[in-house]
Amino acid sequence: MAQTVHRFPAFTLNTDGRPHPRENTLAAVTAVLGVLAFTSSFFHGLHLLSSWSGLAGVATGLYGQFVSATTAERFVLVIGTGMAAFGFGIALAHGGLFG
Repeated sequence: MAQTVHRFPAFTLNTDGRPHPRENTLAAVTAVLGVLAFTSSFFHGLHLLSSWSGLAGVATGLYGQFVSATTAERFVLVIGTGMAAFGFGIALAHGGLFG
């Protein structure tokens, strides 16, 4: 008797079957910077870290949106850019880029 094997689909940003190393790197960097800016924005003393990482995350996210090739990449970029923008905004309220 044959048994069916249930496999989970592999996580990939290359849903079109072609490799996109530059676009995937931009998506990963944006996601990391977004998480860093978002989490550090909850601490008042870390406003320099969250403001600069938020600014860098927004910049890489917008450029990544410009060159992205697949919907999966765009999904990660939008989430990461939103988190970076949130962290950047809170950090500006806590003292800004140079304060």
